[in-house]
Amino acid sequence: MSPAAPADAALSELFDLLERRFALRVLWALREPAPLSFRALQAALGGMAPGTLNTRLKELRDASLLVHNGEGYALTTAGVELTKRLGDLPSFARRLAGARAKREARPSAAKPRQAG
Repeated sequence: MSPAAPADAALSELFDLLERRFALRVLWALREPAPLSFRALQAALGGMAPGTLNTRLKELRDASLLVHNGEGYALTTAGVELTKRLGDLPSFARRLAGARAKREARPSAAKPRQAG
């Protein structure tokens, strides 16, 4: 086993968790310092189906990224660290969207007409 294998496995496990439907959105919604109740979290996520939200909350709790305290759901220290690391995504997404918009706004190269 190569020295990188455990790190690769850990990263693969994290990606597997975060790729699940709405997992990142749940974490992102919980970035605020105040805990959110189930209903407040559901509303913040645009009315996500309760079963889906329950499943994601259980998975994220099992991964020690969030907890449920007496006031609602909140990020753990690990969850806060992860969302801080993801904090550059909004500016990256804006740059990516801007670059895409510029590409789409450019007149495309003249295409040769086909004989008809």
